[in-house]
Amino acid sequence: MVRLTVHLIAKSNNFSKACRSESLQQYLKKLTHLNFSNRSIEDIDDLSMCRNLTVLYLYDNQISQICNLGFASNLTHLYMQNNNISCIENLSSLHKLSKLFLGGNSITVVEGLDELKSLKELHVEGQKLPRGEKLVFDPRSISSLSETLCIVNISKNNIDEIWDLAPLRKLTHLYATDNQLQDILELETKLYVFSWYLEDLDGKQINELSRQFLVNWKASKDAKKKLDDGEKQITNQLTTDFCTGPQHPFAHDRSSSLSKPSEYGKPGVTFRTAQVQGDSRGKRRDKYSSEDWQTLKI
Repeated sequence: MVRLTVHLIAKSNNFSKACRSESLQQYLKKLTHLNFSNRSIEDIDDLSMCRNLTVLYLYDNQISQICNLGFASNLTHLYMQNNNISCIENLSSLHKLSKLFLGGNSITVVEGLDELKSLKELHVEGQKLPRGEKLVFDPRSISSLSETLCIVNISKNNIDEIWDLAPLRKLTHLYATDNQLQDILELETKLYVFSWYLEDLDGKQINELSRQFLVNWKASKDAKKKLDDGEKQITNQLTTDFCTGPQHPFAHDRSSSLSKPSEYGKPGVTFRTAQVQGDSRGKRRDKYSSEDWQTLKI
């Protein structure tokens, strides 16, 4: 197993060049950038001597767990794409982290980001997901990033809807290609309405004119839906009134109510007078055929 240790750092060319003038401890204390990408590293050892580390490159390795980074309170950039990571964890002390690259891992849930109050970029594209599963988002993490996160890359993750990203009010760039999103117009409208700062959607620039057009379009669509729902409610109520029988307020005098549509009838309802016939005993009775009831219209 290849572990990232201070001794491995000591063997690097950069330290060899500096070792003549300073000790390993001094070198590690001054170290701000560390690049150990594509080194077959499987684990991260104690690197607490690198207290001033700001940028760490660990992509293209075989790391399965994010660990031993609690010391890196000055870290601003973390590159760990194309490893074997399945869980986002142990990042709570990285209060200055602004860019996090975790694409090409095996992450199924975007979580563990609650304390990253400075995070501006999140890259989780192309996760190696189990068949039939999609990448999902922990609402707590998304909510905690609502005022900071600007750039999000969620491409190639079988995602079929993005309502979970609605709280990201400062979002300016979203990359979501090669997913299972269906209604593109509705998708863009959601993003434009919820993210006033959005400037780029999968490389397509969003200007203020197009944003305002879609906002107005959505408002018009919502108003029409509200009107349609109101009309449907009235229709359902009228249908209920005709079918409830004795519960109808005029059921005790049906012939009277039917004969006075202008007084008791509701607007938009057409009534048809019943046929009055006598029975075998000479008594009056109202007779409605199925055809008569079908002519009641709204």
